[in-house]
Amino acid sequence: MRKGPQPVVAAALLLLLIPAAAPAEERFGRAAVYLERNATDEDAEVRFEVTGTADGLATLRVTAPDGRTVLDFRAPDSRLGIRHLDLESPEPRDDGRLRADFPAGTYRFAGTTVGGTELRGEATLSHAFPPTTSFVAPRPGQRDLPAGGLRIRWRPVADAAAYVVVIEQEDTGREIRAQLPGTETAFAVPGGFLAPGAEYKLAIGTVSREGNRSFVETSFGTGASGRRRGDQPD
Repeated sequence: MRKGPQPVVAAALLLLLIPAAAPAEERFGRAAVYLERNATDEDAEVRFEVTGTADGLATLRVTAPDGRTVLDFRAPDSRLGIRHLDLESPEPRDDGRLRADFPAGTYRFAGTTVGGTELRGEATLSHAFPPTTSFVAPRPGQRDLPAGGLRIRWRPVADAAAYVVVIEQEDTGREIRAQLPGTETAFAVPGGFLAPGAEYKLAIGTVSREGNRSFVETSFGTGASGRRRGDQPD
C-alpha cells in the first residue's frame, strides 16, 4: 500500500502554503505639510511635520501628488531612531517657484520604525494663503515700551483657524512662539521675558483651515528703565 507524506514533510508543505504575515502597520502620530509665507519679506517656504509612535523612525519617505519623492530620510545606524521631524525648505521669493516644486494635492507619508513597524499617513497641501493681519500694539517700530506687562494686539481676520505669535531677541537667541485660537486678538508677554533697553522682532501669522500661514513682521524696543505702563493706544 502506498504511504502518504511523512509528518515532517507534510508540515513543511503546509508552511509553504501559508502566506507570510505582513509587517504590522500603524498611522503616524502626525503627518502634515503646509506653506508659510512672510508677507513683509515677500518670501515663502514649505514645511513638513512628522511624529511617529513610541519607537523612533528608521526611514521616512514623502511622495508628492505627481509621484516624485520629495523627502527621503534614513537613520540606518541608530538603535533609537528619530521620533519627531520638523523640516523646512529654503525661503525663495514668493514668485511661484516653491509652489511649482511642491504642487497642491495629497502627499503620502511612509515610514518604518526601528522595531520594524510600518507607518502610513496622508496630508493635503493647499496653495491658498490666508489674509494677513495688521498690528494694533505695539505700533510698527515703536520704542520705549515697558519690559513688563506688555500686551501684543492685532486686528482679527475672518475665518482664521489660529494665530501664531513669535517674539525674538536676535542677540541672545531668546524666543517665544505661541499658537492661539482664531478668536483671540491679544497676547500677554510673559513676565521676565522682555529685558529693558532691548530690540525685538515681532511676527504674527494667520493660520488657515488648511494649515497655511501668512506672517507679517515688525520690530519694537523696550525702554532703558524697564518701567511698567499700560497698553499702547491704537
